[in-house]
Amino acid sequence: MTTIASRTDAPAWDHPRGTAAARILVELGVDRGVNRSDLLAGTGLLPTELADPAFEVEAGQELAIARNLLRALEHPSGLGIDAGMRYTIGHFGIWAYAMLSSPTLRELVRIGVRYTGLSFAFIRPFFEEDRNEGRVVLADNEIPDDVRTFFVERELTKLAIMMPIALGARQGAVRYETSLDGAEAAALRDRLPHITLLTGRDQHILAFDRAMLDAPLPQADPITAQILEKQCADLLQARRNRRGVAGHVRSLILARLDQSPSMEQIAGELHVDPRTLRRQLHADGTSFRELIDEVRETIADELLGTAGLTVGDVASRLGYHDAAGFTRAYRRWTGTTPGRGRGVADVG
Repeated sequence: MTTIASRTDAPAWDHPRGTAAARILVELGVDRGVNRSDLLAGTGLLPTELADPAFEVEAGQELAIARNLLRALEHPSGLGIDAGMRYTIGHFGIWAYAMLSSPTLRELVRIGVRYTGLSFAFIRPFFEEDRNEGRVVLADNEIPDDVRTFFVERELTKLAIMMPIALGARQGAVRYETSLDGAEAAALRDRLPHITLLTGRDQHILAFDRAMLDAPLPQADPITAQILEKQCADLLQARRNRRGVAGHVRSLILARLDQSPSMEQIAGELHVDPRTLRRQLHADGTSFRELIDEVRETIADELLGTAGLTVGDVASRLGYHDAAGFTRAYRRWTGTTPGRGRGVADVG
């Protein structure tokens, strides 16, 4: 069996991305009656930044918006499908156009997996092939538990939108499998009736008959595909060069801020020894403690300005065991107490 995986030691989702996915989540929430400020609470993002086509958001910020959305709407089944249905090919940018220009499905999958860092995906994709079929496996084990179903729903829906455009009349030969069951599976079947879907399976999979892999695609343009793949490679490298280790750590802290992540946990997610991570952060001119304090301080003021949140609520979202610990830290950062002049209750 042949297997091709995306090449990164960090979680597959831990990369900067354009604003489209975050903007879609905010628009979905606003359309459901959630205040924009509540959706952006704790993200460090401004509405004007999401409207800037050149701006990039961290994956942890998108995760925070998703959590705010799920919390505000009380975790309804199928919300990830609703988010996925709002995507068009244009939202995926050059990554999608490179895939659609590919000469064959095999090449489309190769580009999709190799440059998944240019997508909005929170899954880690890999491709495997045997004598009968090729399969794109969507591994979800790196997605935080509380948002896993949401992002799996979103990913399957996005793929169900893209595959008919890529494959044309042959899209009906694609088999979708998911481990989702019950209400989540029923929602997928209801909203995506045009796909062949098997639920309650071991993995999330897109499967193709092996004969499809090397057949020409309807929009194939090999020369354009080469040009676009080169642009994908350049963009991915530019993002990585701008970011550094500290950027990875900052994003992972933000994604798990309410769990008060330790350096050992973050090092484990990056697949490095904690001592190695400490040296790398030192080389970037910072430390783990400085980064977690920086993220907490930035997010604290936003949350303190959110209507209805007590100091205790804010402390919990920032990963503190109690309001007293947060108050001491806030006084150390700012020289004042968190409730002073901010219109929030002093206790939770």
